[in-house]
Amino acid sequence: MKTARLKGEAKEYRIGKILCIGRNYADHIKELGNETPERPVIFMKPASSVIGEGEEIVIPPYSSDCHHEAELALLIGTGGSNIPAAEALGHLAGYGVAIDLTLRDVQAEQKKKGLPWEIAKGFDTACPLSDFVPRDQVPDPQALNITLSVNGVKRQDGSTGLMIHRIPELVSYLSSIFTLEPGDLVLTGTPAGVGPIKSGDRVVAEITGVGRLEVSVK
Repeated sequence: MKTARLKGEAKEYRIGKILCIGRNYADHIKELGNETPERPVIFMKPASSVIGEGEEIVIPPYSSDCHHEAELALLIGTGGSNIPAAEALGHLAGYGVAIDLTLRDVQAEQKKKGLPWEIAKGFDTACPLSDFVPRDQVPDPQALNITLSVNGVKRQDGSTGLMIHRIPELVSYLSSIFTLEPGDLVLTGTPAGVGPIKSGDRVVAEITGVGRLEVSVK
């Protein structure tokens, strides 16, 4: 069983659905040559893909091109369906740092065949995740700096203010499709600068006012 922890609190949340948003930053869409979607692009990861601070990423043998994507993660504290955007932030327990790992070669092959991406996004260790800070400690989640470095070299440096679909809209939209439950996670998309990682790399993702996450690649 995988759990999410809020800093400074004893309560732990059993992780349920991990709902991920693709193509939510214009500069990232451009770097991958994708089209800008009218509605949020949704995919999912299983809870079994989560690893924590100091743990190791294991790249599956069926891929030779694993990419990092640093993201702001949302932890659902109060469940609901068809949540109005104006009430969405009140359903969050906290904010965390996540790295959405993507087997880019496998994803490209699946997309070419019109097949789902799960084997490129949901493999074991595909979701490094920090502890969460309580919601009330983050005054404006749309004004946070996201960075990621590999072996001390900065690769990603963006702001949550650049999201195409903002957090209240995302939570509201997701809740119109899936009933959100306490312990569900939302990964809100990644800014530009994604790139490959390999065995021996040290990967550090940070979000101002939220936290820092360091993992290595086996």
